[in-house]
Amino acid sequence: MYIEKALLKACLKKDRKAQFQLYRNCYSILMSVCMRYKRNREDAEEVLNQGFLKVLKNLDKYKEEIPFDAWIRKIMINTIIDEYRKHKKEHQLIEFIDFQQDIYHNKHYDFNDADKLFDADDLEQILKRVPPVSQKVFNLFAIDGFSHKEIAKMLGISEGTSKWHVSNSRKLIREMIDEKMKRENKTAVNEK
Repeated sequence: MYIEKALLKACLKKDRKAQFQLYRNCYSILMSVCMRYKRNREDAEEVLNQGFLKVLKNLDKYKEEIPFDAWIRKIMINTIIDEYRKHKKEHQLIEFIDFQQDIYHNKHYDFNDADKLFDADDLEQILKRVPPVSQKVFNLFAIDGFSHKEIAKMLGISEGTSKWHVSNSRKLIREMIDEKMKRENKTAVNEK
């Protein structure tokens, strides 16, 4: 992502039109980060706006040698973590998802079959079904590349708890993918 220096200078001078242009330029990157952590678009937009305000407030601290998109992503992730900490008691409620076990549970599927059935939106919807705290930890670890030690510090949990959430997320995601593969296979058999 390339942002003109003139646009950043105008934003530093509190030029509202420049700030709006920067918002438009950053929106898709920031929204993609927010949608990984939030269950619906409205919540994602709310936290995106909070994060963008932090971008504007801290623009004077931006160093040109750092890619601008990496800098704003880090601010956005920190905003999401701050929001999580603020509402931690609410988030500590555990959601349980009942996954039915059946004879197809241990069946392995060919990658090509799965590739035909799933696109990025399908996988995003599967990830949204993972309990919120596990989803957040999984995103931080598997997608954003934070270590368990960093995640533990950010979320105020132990490293072991962070590892458990990633392991639990992987297990749940695998079960949901298996379930969809079974449904698709049953549909294909019934159509023959």
